[in-house]
Amino acid sequence: MIFAANLSAVPIPTCSIPNHSERTNRSSSYHLLPKSSCVIDVKASETASTTHHGRRRCECIDLYKELVPYDESWSFQKSIVEKRKALMERNEDWCDTLIVLQHYPVYTLGTASSEDYLNFDIKDPPFEVHRTERGGEVTFHGPGQLVMYPIMNLRNHKMDLHWYLRALEEVVIRALSSAFSIKASRLEGLTGVWVGDQKLAAIGIRVSQWMTYHGLAVNVTTDLTPFRQIIPCGIRNRRVGSIKSVLREFDRFRALDMSQAQDYQLIDMAHDSLVKEFLEVFQLEILQYSPSSNGNHQW
Repeated sequence: MIFAANLSAVPIPTCSIPNHSERTNRSSSYHLLPKSSCVIDVKASETASTTHHGRRRCECIDLYKELVPYDESWSFQKSIVEKRKALMERNEDWCDTLIVLQHYPVYTLGTASSEDYLNFDIKDPPFEVHRTERGGEVTFHGPGQLVMYPIMNLRNHKMDLHWYLRALEEVVIRALSSAFSIKASRLEGLTGVWVGDQKLAAIGIRVSQWMTYHGLAVNVTTDLTPFRQIIPCGIRNRRVGSIKSVLREFDRFRALDMSQAQDYQLIDMAHDSLVKEFLEVFQLEILQYSPSSNGNHQW
């Protein structure tokens, strides 16, 4: 089941160190990721930006089973970025942030996106349209697509945008392989993750003072019909695919003993693998918020 979510009830994480009473009150709000993931305890991370494993901390707002309006998540990201910049100036930017969610159907365009890639009248769109400050051309977000918004201080990783984009691609490539035995790859000159001529993951980022936001979107069980209304990412000679469509096309359900798999199970598998590989690629240990199951987040 997918729930509607309201981000206005979610406090903006600052990654600053809470006082003792705050730690006591908040510690019960966290839960563990799959056993293979790296998870840290709030009380064990008093003032260090890295853990005893030498990994940087990362707070996770995990709403992957919920639909979040695009404009809310966009505003939420920008609020976190501004908070993080302020902390960075005081040398108190202790950890990174990862938001995982799904969106209601929406088209988004990058800063310099051309409306020539829209197959509809922008004054009468089939879904909401938002022009954002990310890079890249038009794309679609909707249910069945997992979106990951890493808000990371690249000063603490590598100050190289090419490296960052390739690292995001690596997260998806590893996740598809480990969870679904799908061999995905990059295509020279194009950003994203591909299986043959099908693009399964799109990436569009914004970096300000080496602080990243926006991120990547992976089609898991997404209805691909809305992509016909656009030229996705401005690429005319390639298809858009999903994990579900690739498994079906190559008859992988039977090979993986997943012939009876439901959409929510594919979403769960993709989510767990993506988060795990994100932690590994960026060498992070994660502190996870535990959202409620009815879309009303009271942390």
